[in-house]
Amino acid sequence: MAAPLILTINPGTTTTRLGLFAPQGATVTPVREETLEHDETVMAGFPNIAAQLPFRAEAIAAWLARQPGPLRLVAVAGRGGMLTPVPAGVIAVNPDLVDLALHRPVHHHASNLGAPLALRLAEGAGCPAYVVDPVSVDELPPVARVSGCPDLPRFSFVHALNVRACGRQLAAQLDKPFDSLNAVVAHLGAGISVAALRGGRIVDSTNRMESSPFSPERAGGLPPLSLIDLCYSGRFDHEALKRRLYGQGGVFAYLGTKDMRRVEAMIDAGDAKAALVWEAMVYQIAKAIGAMAAVLDFRPDGIILTGGMAQSARMTAVLSARCAPLAPVTIYPGSHESAALAAGAARVLAGAETARVWPVAPEVEPMPW
Repeated sequence: MAAPLILTINPGTTTTRLGLFAPQGATVTPVREETLEHDETVMAGFPNIAAQLPFRAEAIAAWLARQPGPLRLVAVAGRGGMLTPVPAGVIAVNPDLVDLALHRPVHHHASNLGAPLALRLAEGAGCPAYVVDPVSVDELPPVARVSGCPDLPRFSFVHALNVRACGRQLAAQLDKPFDSLNAVVAHLGAGISVAALRGGRIVDSTNRMESSPFSPERAGGLPPLSLIDLCYSGRFDHEALKRRLYGQGGVFAYLGTKDMRRVEAMIDAGDAKAALVWEAMVYQIAKAIGAMAAVLDFRPDGIILTGGMAQSARMTAVLSARCAPLAPVTIYPGSHESAALAAGAARVLAGAETARVWPVAPEVEPMPW
Protein backbone atom coordinates (compact mmCIF):
# COMPACT_ATOMS: atom_id res chain seq x y z
CA MET A 1 0.00 0.00 0.00
CA ALA A 2 1.23 3.50 -0.84
CA ALA A 3 2.56 5.61 2.03
CA PRO A 4 0.07 8.13 3.50
CA LEU A 5 0.37 11.74 2.34
CA ILE A 6 -1.16 15.09 3.26
CA LEU A 7 -1.94 17.47 0.38
CA THR A 8 -1.68 21.20 1.06
CA ILE A 9 -3.35 23.90 -1.07
CA ASN A 10 -2.51 27.60 -0.83
CA PRO A 11 -4.21 29.73 -3.52
CA GLY A 12 -2.78 33.11 -4.50
CA THR A 13 -4.01 35.67 -7.00
CA THR A 14 -2.37 33.99 -10.01
CA THR A 15 -0.79 30.95 -8.32
CA THR A 16 -1.76 27.81 -6.45
CA ARG A 17 0.96 26.50 -4.13
CA LEU A 18 0.75 22.76 -3.60
CA GLY A 19 2.60 20.39 -1.31
CA LEU A 20 2.71 16.71 -0.44
CA PHE A 21 3.90 15.84 3.08
CA ALA A 22 4.41 12.52 4.83
CA PRO A 23 2.94 12.53 8.36
CA GLN A 24 5.09 11.05 11.09
CA GLY A 25 2.99 11.24 14.21
CA ALA A 26 2.26 14.92 14.86
CA THR A 27 5.07 16.09 12.55
CA VAL A 28 5.54 16.02 8.79
CA THR A 29 8.31 15.53 6.25
CA PRO A 30 8.10 17.35 2.91
CA VAL A 31 7.87 15.08 -0.13
CA ARG A 32 7.20 17.52 -2.94
CA GLU A 33 6.22 21.19 -3.27
CA GLU A 34 5.38 23.14 -6.39
CA THR A 35 3.69 26.40 -7.35
CA LEU A 36 1.28 26.30 -10.26
CA GLU A 37 1.43 29.55 -12.25
CA HIS A 38 -1.87 30.69 -13.79
CA ASP A 39 -2.00 33.05 -16.76
CA GLU A 40 -3.03 36.54 -15.60
CA THR A 41 -5.30 36.98 -18.63
CA VAL A 42 -7.11 33.73 -17.87
CA MET A 43 -7.58 34.66 -14.20
CA ALA A 44 -8.83 38.13 -15.12
CA GLY A 45 -11.53 36.50 -17.23
CA PHE A 46 -13.33 35.02 -14.23
CA PRO A 47 -16.15 37.25 -12.93
CA ASN A 48 -15.23 36.58 -9.29
CA ILE A 49 -13.09 34.42 -7.02
CA ALA A 50 -15.76 31.72 -6.62
CA ALA A 51 -15.90 31.18 -10.39
CA GLN A 52 -12.25 30.06 -10.34
CA LEU A 53 -13.02 26.94 -8.27
CA PRO A 54 -13.49 24.40 -11.12
CA PHE A 55 -10.45 25.73 -13.02
CA ARG A 56 -8.14 25.46 -10.02
CA ALA A 57 -9.53 22.09 -8.94
CA GLU A 58 -8.80 20.67 -12.41
CA ALA A 59 -5.27 22.11 -12.32
CA ILE A 60 -4.63 20.44 -8.94
CA ALA A 61 -6.06 17.12 -10.12
CA ALA A 62 -3.81 17.26 -13.20
CA TRP A 63 -0.79 17.97 -10.98
CA LEU A 64 -1.59 15.01 -8.75
CA ALA A 65 -1.95 12.79 -11.81
CA ARG A 66 1.57 13.74 -12.89
CA GLN A 67 3.14 12.62 -9.61
CA PRO A 68 5.05 9.32 -9.75
CA GLY A 69 3.59 6.21 -8.19
CA PRO A 70 0.23 5.72 -6.47
CA LEU A 71 -0.84 8.45 -4.04
CA ARG A 72 -2.80 7.80 -0.86
CA LEU A 73 -4.10 11.03 0.61
CA VAL A 74 -5.08 10.85 4.28
CA ALA A 75 -5.95 14.56 4.59
CA VAL A 76 -6.11 17.76 2.55
CA ALA A 77 -5.27 21.06 4.27
CA GLY A 78 -6.19 24.33 2.58
CA ARG A 79 -5.26 27.89 3.38
CA GLY A 80 -7.93 29.40 5.59
CA GLY A 81 -9.46 32.39 3.81
CA MET A 82 -10.83 35.64 5.14
CA LEU A 83 -13.38 34.14 7.50
CA THR A 84 -15.18 35.57 10.50
CA PRO A 85 -13.14 35.74 13.76
CA VAL A 86 -12.07 32.29 15.00
CA PRO A 87 -9.73 30.84 17.64
CA ALA A 88 -6.34 29.55 16.52
CA GLY A 89 -6.06 25.94 15.45
CA VAL A 90 -7.47 23.46 12.95
CA ILE A 91 -11.00 23.63 11.54
CA ALA A 92 -12.67 20.76 9.69
CA VAL A 93 -14.09 21.91 6.35
CA ASN A 94 -17.79 21.29 5.72
CA PRO A 95 -20.31 22.71 3.20
CA ASP A 96 -21.26 25.58 5.53
CA LEU A 97 -17.63 26.74 5.71
CA VAL A 98 -17.32 26.45 1.92
CA ASP A 99 -20.46 28.56 1.47
CA LEU A 100 -19.08 31.31 3.71
CA ALA A 101 -15.64 31.27 2.07
CA LEU A 102 -17.05 31.44 -1.45
CA HIS A 103 -20.07 33.71 -1.06
CA ARG A 104 -19.93 35.61 2.25
CA PRO A 105 -16.27 36.18 3.21
CA VAL A 106 -15.13 39.17 5.24
CA HIS A 107 -13.02 40.22 2.22
CA HIS A 108 -12.75 38.75 -1.26
CA HIS A 109 -9.34 37.16 -1.78
CA ALA A 110 -7.95 34.11 -3.58
CA SER A 111 -7.14 32.47 -0.23
CA ASN A 112 -10.90 32.01 0.25
CA LEU A 113 -10.61 29.14 -2.26
CA GLY A 114 -8.44 27.14 0.16
CA ALA A 115 -11.36 25.53 2.02
CA PRO A 116 -13.52 24.79 -1.07
CA LEU A 117 -10.57 23.27 -2.95
CA ALA A 118 -9.55 21.21 0.08
CA LEU A 119 -13.05 19.77 0.46
CA ARG A 120 -13.40 19.00 -3.26
CA LEU A 121 -10.05 17.17 -3.41
CA ALA A 122 -10.65 15.41 -0.09
CA GLU A 123 -14.06 14.12 -1.18
CA GLY A 124 -12.44 12.60 -4.25
CA ALA A 125 -9.79 10.92 -2.10
CA GLY A 126 -12.15 9.84 0.69
CA CYS A 127 -10.28 11.72 3.42
CA PRO A 128 -10.94 14.73 5.72
CA ALA A 129 -10.33 18.35 4.75
CA TYR A 130 -9.06 21.06 7.07
CA VAL A 131 -8.05 24.70 7.24
CA VAL A 132 -5.39 25.79 9.71
CA ASP A 133 -4.92 29.17 11.44
CA PRO A 134 -6.77 31.43 8.96
CA VAL A 135 -5.94 35.14 8.85
CA SER A 136 -9.08 35.82 10.89
CA VAL A 137 -7.63 34.17 14.02
CA ASP A 138 -8.64 36.59 16.78
CA GLU A 139 -7.29 36.11 20.30
CA LEU A 140 -7.08 39.75 21.35
CA PRO A 141 -7.91 40.51 24.99
CA PRO A 142 -10.37 43.36 25.68
CA VAL A 143 -7.60 45.88 26.43
CA ALA A 144 -6.25 45.44 22.89
CA ARG A 145 -9.67 46.01 21.31
CA VAL A 146 -10.31 49.50 22.68
CA SER A 147 -9.34 51.86 19.86
CA GLY A 148 -10.35 55.28 21.13
CA CYS A 149 -13.58 55.33 19.10
CA PRO A 150 -16.43 53.03 20.23
CA ASP A 151 -17.65 52.78 16.62
CA LEU A 152 -14.31 51.31 15.49
CA PRO A 153 -13.11 48.56 17.85
CA ARG A 154 -9.75 47.01 17.03
CA PHE A 155 -9.83 43.45 15.70
CA SER A 156 -7.28 40.89 14.58
CA PHE A 157 -6.46 40.17 10.95
CA VAL A 158 -3.01 38.63 10.87
CA HIS A 159 -0.74 36.17 9.03
CA ALA A 160 -1.61 33.70 11.79
CA LEU A 161 -0.49 30.57 9.93
CA ASN A 162 3.11 31.66 9.44
CA VAL A 163 3.28 33.61 12.72
CA ARG A 164 2.29 30.56 14.77
CA ALA A 165 4.41 28.18 12.68
CA CYS A 166 7.51 30.31 13.28
CA GLY A 167 6.61 30.60 16.95
CA ARG A 168 6.57 26.81 17.17
CA GLN A 169 10.00 26.70 15.51
CA LEU A 170 11.47 29.15 18.00
CA ALA A 171 9.88 27.33 20.95
CA ALA A 172 11.47 24.06 19.78
CA GLN A 173 14.80 25.83 19.28
CA LEU A 174 14.61 27.18 22.84
CA ASP A 175 13.41 23.77 24.15
CA LYS A 176 10.32 25.51 25.49
CA PRO A 177 6.62 24.54 25.22
CA PHE A 178 4.87 26.62 22.57
CA ASP A 179 2.15 27.60 25.04
CA SER A 180 4.87 29.15 27.24
CA LEU A 181 6.49 31.20 24.46
CA ASN A 182 6.49 35.01 24.49
CA ALA A 183 7.79 36.41 21.20
CA VAL A 184 7.41 39.14 18.62
CA VAL A 185 6.94 37.80 15.08
CA ALA A 186 7.32 40.08 12.06
CA HIS A 187 5.89 38.50 8.91
CA LEU A 188 7.36 40.57 6.08
CA GLY A 189 5.68 39.87 2.76
CA ALA A 190 3.38 41.59 0.27
CA GLY A 191 1.48 42.43 3.42
CA ILE A 192 3.12 42.86 6.82
CA SER A 193 1.98 41.51 10.19
CA VAL A 194 3.88 42.24 13.38
CA ALA A 195 2.39 40.20 16.20
CA ALA A 196 2.91 39.61 19.91
CA LEU A 197 2.72 35.96 20.99
CA ARG A 198 2.07 35.56 24.71
CA GLY A 199 1.83 31.99 25.90
CA GLY A 200 1.57 30.98 22.24
CA ARG A 201 -1.52 33.18 21.70
CA ILE A 202 -1.57 36.17 19.33
CA VAL A 203 -2.59 38.78 21.89
CA ASP A 204 -1.92 41.80 19.67
CA SER A 205 -0.85 42.61 16.13
CA THR A 206 -0.60 45.46 13.69
CA ASN A 207 -3.55 44.07 11.66
CA ARG A 208 -2.17 43.25 8.20
CA MET A 209 -4.93 45.19 6.40
CA GLU A 210 -5.13 48.40 8.41
CA SER A 211 -2.55 49.52 10.96
CA SER A 212 0.60 47.70 9.87
CA PRO A 213 3.76 49.27 8.46
CA PHE A 214 3.40 49.96 4.75
CA SER A 215 4.53 47.08 2.56
CA PRO A 216 5.49 46.49 -1.07
CA GLU A 217 1.83 46.89 -2.10
CA ARG A 218 -0.21 48.08 0.92
CA ALA A 219 -0.45 51.53 2.44
CA GLY A 220 -0.65 50.31 6.03
CA GLY A 221 -1.69 52.69 8.79
CA LEU A 222 -2.44 56.20 7.54
CA PRO A 223 -3.13 59.65 9.10
CA PRO A 224 -6.89 59.43 9.76
CA LEU A 225 -7.88 63.06 9.13
CA SER A 226 -6.03 63.16 5.82
CA LEU A 227 -7.58 59.83 4.86
CA ILE A 228 -11.07 61.16 5.61
CA ASP A 229 -10.38 64.18 3.41
CA LEU A 230 -9.13 61.89 0.62
CA CYS A 231 -12.31 59.81 0.85
CA TYR A 232 -14.42 62.90 0.20
CA SER A 233 -12.09 64.56 -2.31
CA GLY A 234 -13.87 63.15 -5.35
CA ARG A 235 -10.61 61.70 -6.69
CA PHE A 236 -11.59 58.08 -5.97
CA ASP A 237 -14.74 56.02 -5.77
CA HIS A 238 -15.03 53.34 -3.08
CA GLU A 239 -13.39 50.50 -5.02
CA ALA A 240 -10.69 52.67 -6.58
CA LEU A 241 -9.59 53.95 -3.18
CA LYS A 242 -9.41 50.43 -1.76
CA ARG A 243 -7.19 49.44 -4.70
CA ARG A 244 -5.03 52.50 -4.03
CA LEU A 245 -4.51 51.35 -0.44
CA TYR A 246 -4.45 47.55 -0.90
CA GLY A 247 -2.59 46.42 -3.98
CA GLN A 248 -1.39 49.73 -5.35
CA GLY A 249 -0.17 51.32 -2.12
CA GLY A 250 3.07 51.20 -0.16
CA VAL A 251 6.31 50.89 -2.09
CA PHE A 252 4.42 50.49 -5.39
CA ALA A 253 2.70 53.86 -4.95
CA TYR A 254 6.08 55.60 -4.57
CA LEU A 255 8.33 53.63 -6.91
CA GLY A 256 6.06 51.79 -9.35
CA THR A 257 7.32 48.33 -8.38
CA LYS A 258 6.43 45.69 -5.78
CA ASP A 259 9.68 43.78 -6.30
CA MET A 260 11.96 44.59 -3.38
CA ARG A 261 14.94 43.08 -5.21
CA ARG A 262 14.47 45.75 -7.85
CA VAL A 263 14.20 48.41 -5.15
CA GLU A 264 17.53 47.30 -3.66
CA ALA A 265 19.08 47.45 -7.13
CA MET A 266 17.75 51.00 -7.48
CA ILE A 267 19.36 51.89 -4.16
CA ASP A 268 22.67 50.39 -5.26
CA ALA A 269 22.46 52.51 -8.42
CA GLY A 270 22.22 55.68 -6.32
CA ASP A 271 18.44 56.29 -6.40
CA ALA A 272 17.84 58.55 -3.39
CA LYS A 273 14.04 58.24 -3.54
CA ALA A 274 14.22 54.45 -3.48
CA ALA A 275 16.62 54.61 -0.54
CA LEU A 276 14.27 56.86 1.43
CA VAL A 277 11.17 54.72 0.76
CA TRP A 278 13.06 51.54 1.71
CA GLU A 279 14.38 53.14 4.90
CA ALA A 280 10.92 54.44 5.80
CA MET A 281 9.41 50.96 5.49
CA VAL A 282 12.17 49.41 7.62
CA TYR A 283 11.78 52.28 10.11
CA GLN A 284 8.05 51.51 10.45
CA ILE A 285 8.71 47.78 10.84
CA ALA A 286 11.20 48.42 13.63
CA LYS A 287 8.72 50.76 15.36
CA ALA A 288 6.03 48.08 15.18
CA ILE A 289 8.38 45.44 16.61
CA GLY A 290 9.13 47.81 19.50
CA ALA A 291 5.41 48.35 20.09
CA MET A 292 4.73 44.61 20.21
CA ALA A 293 7.69 44.15 22.55
CA ALA A 294 5.96 46.66 24.84
CA VAL A 295 2.89 44.38 24.87
CA LEU A 296 5.22 41.71 26.30
CA ASP A 297 6.62 44.13 28.93
CA PHE A 298 9.81 44.39 26.85
CA ARG A 299 10.76 40.85 27.89
CA PRO A 300 10.12 38.65 24.84
CA ASP A 301 11.94 35.35 24.58
CA GLY A 302 12.90 36.36 21.06
CA ILE A 303 12.09 38.33 17.94
CA ILE A 304 11.40 36.50 14.67
CA LEU A 305 11.80 37.91 11.16
CA THR A 306 10.03 35.83 8.53
CA GLY A 307 8.29 36.10 5.15
CA GLY A 308 9.60 36.86 1.70
CA MET A 309 11.40 40.08 2.62
CA ALA A 310 13.30 38.23 5.36
CA GLN A 311 15.30 36.69 2.51
CA SER A 312 16.96 40.10 2.06
CA ALA A 313 20.30 40.21 3.87
CA ARG A 314 20.20 44.02 3.72
CA MET A 315 16.83 44.23 5.46
CA THR A 316 17.45 41.58 8.11
CA ALA A 317 20.83 43.09 8.96
CA VAL A 318 19.31 46.51 9.64
CA LEU A 319 16.32 45.15 11.58
CA SER A 320 18.49 42.75 13.60
CA ALA A 321 20.83 45.56 14.62
CA ARG A 322 17.96 47.81 15.66
CA CYS A 323 16.01 45.14 17.54
CA ALA A 324 18.89 43.25 19.19
CA PRO A 325 18.70 45.34 22.41
CA LEU A 326 15.16 44.00 22.95
CA ALA A 327 15.80 40.27 22.53
CA PRO A 328 17.71 37.78 20.38
CA VAL A 329 16.63 37.99 16.73
CA THR A 330 15.98 34.79 14.78
CA ILE A 331 15.43 34.75 11.02
CA TYR A 332 13.16 32.19 9.35
CA PRO A 333 13.19 33.50 5.77
CA GLY A 334 10.40 32.81 3.31
CA SER A 335 7.00 31.29 3.90
CA HIS A 336 6.47 28.23 6.08
CA GLU A 337 2.76 28.03 5.34
CA SER A 338 2.62 24.74 3.40
CA ALA A 339 4.47 22.84 6.11
CA ALA A 340 2.31 24.56 8.75
CA LEU A 341 -0.87 23.46 6.97
CA ALA A 342 0.37 19.88 6.79
CA ALA A 343 1.53 19.90 10.42
CA GLY A 344 -1.89 21.09 11.57
CA ALA A 345 -3.58 18.22 9.77
CA ALA A 346 -0.97 15.78 11.12
CA ARG A 347 -1.63 16.87 14.70
CA VAL A 348 -5.32 16.09 14.23
CA LEU A 349 -4.64 12.73 12.59
CA ALA A 350 -2.27 11.82 15.45
CA GLY A 351 -4.78 12.84 18.13
CA ALA A 352 -2.55 15.65 19.40
CA GLU A 353 -5.17 18.28 18.51
CA THR A 354 -8.92 18.20 17.96
CA ALA A 355 -10.30 19.89 14.88
CA ARG A 356 -13.09 22.37 15.47
CA VAL A 357 -16.32 21.95 13.52
CA TRP A 358 -17.78 24.90 11.61
CA PRO A 359 -19.47 27.15 12.60
CA VAL A 360 -16.80 28.15 15.09
CA ALA A 361 -17.48 30.91 17.61
CA PRO A 362 -14.62 33.24 18.55
CA GLU A 363 -13.17 32.71 22.01
CA VAL A 364 -13.03 36.36 23.02
CA GLU A 365 -13.61 37.95 26.38
CA PRO A 366 -16.75 40.11 26.47
CA MET A 367 -16.40 43.87 26.71
CA PRO A 368 -17.96 45.49 29.83
CA TRP A 369 -20.48 47.42 27.71
